[in-house]
Amino acid sequence: MSRPNGMSALVKARPEPGLWRETVPVPEIGPDDVLIRVNKTGICGTDVHIWNWDEWAQHTVPVPLVTGHEFAGEIVELGRNVTDLEIGQRCSGEGHLIGKHSRQSRSGKFHLDPETRGIGVNEQGAFAEYLRLPAFNVVPLPDAIDDEIGAILDPLGNAVHTALSFDLVGEDVLVTGAGPIGIMAAAVARHVGARHVVITDINPDRLALAARVADVVPVNVAEEDLASVVPRLGMKQGFDIGLEMSGNQRALDQMVERLVMGGRIAMLGIPPGRSPVDWSRIVFKAITIKGVYGREIFETWYKMIAMLENGLDIRGVITHRMKVDDYVAGFDAMRSGASGKVVLDWR
Repeated sequence: MSRPNGMSALVKARPEPGLWRETVPVPEIGPDDVLIRVNKTGICGTDVHIWNWDEWAQHTVPVPLVTGHEFAGEIVELGRNVTDLEIGQRCSGEGHLIGKHSRQSRSGKFHLDPETRGIGVNEQGAFAEYLRLPAFNVVPLPDAIDDEIGAILDPLGNAVHTALSFDLVGEDVLVTGAGPIGIMAAAVARHVGARHVVITDINPDRLALAARVADVVPVNVAEEDLASVVPRLGMKQGFDIGLEMSGNQRALDQMVERLVMGGRIAMLGIPPGRSPVDWSRIVFKAITIKGVYGREIFETWYKMIAMLENGLDIRGVITHRMKVDDYVAGFDAMRSGASGKVVLDWR
């Protein structure tokens, strides 16, 4: 490609709330990297934390940094060692950059590598016209998956990894937290054969969005007792599987209360600080809790692409489509709690 002198990017330029659009150098790639021209990006909850410059962001994110990690684009430059990808190839990519030295990585359990660094969090990210990415991390996109869906495969991967933690076929599933990832997890649960899928929240806009996107039962737990839902759906004991996406301790407590003996929980949400847990209820109900982080590299990617090609429809979770010029309004929509996914167009 004829390399431009600079590129537009959204930069965490100062240690304070906000992101700033700046012109920065186009990344130089190494022999095992590719350069991707970014077409579309999704705004993530993590990006909102970085915008807000909360305590986590202050301790994690170096300044200055190009942020963003949800993207779709096309390859415009190949490192000299890259032989299995092509110029012009459409792609998304795994934003977790793994090490090669840990037992987990050398055993092929890449998603558990303790040396992992994240694009847009620890390394230069995807809110830019061009992104450097190791060829290993590139995920080619089939024609059936367009750029706006490609740009939200990262959070869909969180949803798929969580939902597929346990066998859902014929099971009754409770999803706590109707944010975009919770809604997508509920849609995945229905797609793979769960019987009843109930999703809870206290945000009526998010619950209404969940009902539009997926064949689920939305429950506003500020207005309705979750206990009444079990007999209403003809369930005998309670929910078999819980997918905890809210990061709310009370939601987790409700989930434990409504699970059957021997129930299982996949936990993606992060309760704040040191949240109190009544471990006796976990033990006496023989409940299994699995912590979920990121995506299985690359099993989750294969699974979700196959499901999208086979009829999984999560496009409705995208509520805002904007040019990157309007990124401030996009972040305002995300921060309001009234949006689903927000996708920015960089072309």
